[in-house]
Amino acid sequence: MTVIAQERRGSDFAQLSREIAGAGLMRRRPGRYAVTIGLTGLLFAGAWATFVLVGNSWWTLAVAALLAVATTQVAFLGHDAGHRQMFRSRKMSEVAGLTAGNLATGLSFGWWIDKHNRHHANPNHEDHDPDVGEGVLVWTEKQAAKRTGFGRWMARNQAKLFFPLLTLEGLNLHVSSIKALFNVPMRHRRTEALLLFLHTAGYLSLVFAVLPVGKAFAFMAVHQALWGVYMGLSFAPNHKGMPVLTAADELDFLRKQVLTSRNVLGGRWVDVALGGLNYQVEHHLFPSMPRANLRRAAPIVRAHCAEHGIPYHWTGLIDSYRQALRYMDSVGR
Repeated sequence: MTVIAQERRGSDFAQLSREIAGAGLMRRRPGRYAVTIGLTGLLFAGAWATFVLVGNSWWTLAVAALLAVATTQVAFLGHDAGHRQMFRSRKMSEVAGLTAGNLATGLSFGWWIDKHNRHHANPNHEDHDPDVGEGVLVWTEKQAAKRTGFGRWMARNQAKLFFPLLTLEGLNLHVSSIKALFNVPMRHRRTEALLLFLHTAGYLSLVFAVLPVGKAFAFMAVHQALWGVYMGLSFAPNHKGMPVLTAADELDFLRKQVLTSRNVLGGRWVDVALGGLNYQVEHHLFPSMPRANLRRAAPIVRAHCAEHGIPYHWTGLIDSYRQALRYMDSVGR
């Protein structure tokens, strides 16, 4: 799917930016983040405490599901820290990101920053966005045409395989984080390596101290699989099934971000469940905007897009998955 090239009109975004700033929506929300960090920390610590209290029981698999939710919520905090939504200073943002990412979830903050910044700079661009690059799944017909043998079968059935494959995403994130220590530019490589080691050692030590080997592996399998599914379900609705840009598309910043993003509606519970990522249009236009302000920014952005004839996409949570899967099936076939 290709977007027709349009004339660059940077002033359209400048006007919107002034309106957003005038509404005070770029101001930090330290009080709100203090509450969010506190509640998320309690959920995360409480899940681990419950794991220890339940002990040697198969009920521990239910605790693994709870911990998957808590781990994802911590990862959302790392995402916000990476965009400096929490703190104005780079140092404090990095401390928060390294704590939430490397230490708490075992996800390299430096690797994620590098990858995520490239995504934000060129969302859904087949040559520059790592999130639609060639991998297990295909996101463009050009990628699908290159597949042969088992890879072609995977492409044709990728819509059916998408959710099962997400159970491996948690493992993929851990492996990618470790590999990144050797080949991705990082400001704090040694610190990242140390924190990843501490996370892994602490995680394995606690699990095997509480559970016998069989239950320990079952617990880790459920935790990591559901974490991967939750992470995938949080990011997939945002861009999958939206236009994929090519070198032929010449769009200004406003249109490049809006046309490739999709909002997901559903009330406050969706805001919490998706960590504010359901306001993907606003987040891409103003990455450093605090999560709590995105809901208030949405009507302003939507009205601005309507005024300038720019399609603004939003849908419900379930329909967002339907749209993404339909696109994946179409491309794969």
